[in-house]
Amino acid sequence: MFVVCTNKQFTLKLKPVNEEERLSEPLRESLRKTPYSPPESHADVSIKSFLISLLPDLSISGSDVRTKIKDFALCCAALASAPNATTEHLSWVPNALSLSAVSAFEEFAKLYCDDSMHANCLMKVDGLELDLSGVMESEKRLVVDLMPEILTMLKGSIKESAIDASDESDGVSAASARAPVAYAILAAYQFRWFVTQVDAPYIGKLCPLVIPCALTALDHWSPEVKGQGMISFIYLAKNVNAAEVGGYADVILDACCQNIASDDEIWHYVVEMSVLLLNLTQKSNPRSSWYEKLTNEMLNHLERQPRNKQRRISWLKHCEVLFNGLGLVLLAHFRRLFPLFFKWMHADDDETVTLVLERVITVVRLTWIRNSPYIERLVDELVTLYKDAALKVAREHIRSLIPQTLNLIRLCKRPEFDATWFKYKDDPNLTALMEVC
Repeated sequence: MFVVCTNKQFTLKLKPVNEEERLSEPLRESLRKTPYSPPESHADVSIKSFLISLLPDLSISGSDVRTKIKDFALCCAALASAPNATTEHLSWVPNALSLSAVSAFEEFAKLYCDDSMHANCLMKVDGLELDLSGVMESEKRLVVDLMPEILTMLKGSIKESAIDASDESDGVSAASARAPVAYAILAAYQFRWFVTQVDAPYIGKLCPLVIPCALTALDHWSPEVKGQGMISFIYLAKNVNAAEVGGYADVILDACCQNIASDDEIWHYVVEMSVLLLNLTQKSNPRSSWYEKLTNEMLNHLERQPRNKQRRISWLKHCEVLFNGLGLVLLAHFRRLFPLFFKWMHADDDETVTLVLERVITVVRLTWIRNSPYIERLVDELVTLYKDAALKVAREHIRSLIPQTLNLIRLCKRPEFDATWFKYKDDPNLTALMEVC
């Protein structure tokens, strides 16, 4: 990995000690005063003490300026991540301290970056030039400048407590004995923060730096570490193009497949990550084997737990992108999709019902439900749902989606629809539905 700035004036300047004290000491004092009790499961690890140790001291010397800057940035990244953190290792950080860390980092960047930073500056990452001339915020420039070294450090921290796949005797307990998993969790949050500070198109040029670290997080056994890696990949999928992912595509999609079996707490991340990366890297090829593998993996887990509300809602929220990518190839999955749809149409919660109706509309629109044995059953289930909707809180919305679906089916398969619809013509409970269908 090679990173260089061709503008020699783009440097990090050492400021007087009193400036260093002004930035570091308030954070240090706030950290010291913040109540903290290590989680019982990690009583031998003090994340608070570790963060305090990252803050530069007043004896900073010219030889270790770069190290102090990286440590300060890592401390700020951890504290800035706290408001959105679900881990007990950061839940103790108050919002005020988190905001102070963000402000301190922004001021730190202004103090230590040369005034010429608005001039043209090119960075080279694995031979690719990254023009930073359009990045006006000093803090973003500092993040980009630090990322090559910091991401390497964070990747190492995550890997320390990972399971060694080449060692059959290695397990969670052995990995935790080598290095407490708390440090890997903290590193994963810091990694995610650094990644999400860089906007498009610049983040795309940094894929050779970001992707290996994100894959290391996905390979970890801890759901908390995996989750932050998934969030980072979701951010990448929304801000880079397929060419920037390059040769990593197959490795990333294989990692997605391996993680479909993730815990409930992060399943919504793995689903969103998988469908976005599929769409990004395989968009022009709906018959790609990756579409087949990932769709089947997700359906396998949904079929095993059809009553798992959390999983089905997560999937129904994100599968629209998957369906649009598959297009007509969805026909090959009808025998597995529709049995799930029929179960979920009558779920106890209104959110599942409305989501499944919206996804059915998408499936019918994309496939025109050609050569499908499910038309009669689908009409019957929709009619039953229309009647049952009278007892639901979201009955108006549900009842507005059902006619849309029925009319779309009629357009697709008029003879089959009419044959099924005829048996309901005298049902007094369907008078309002008859008027709009």
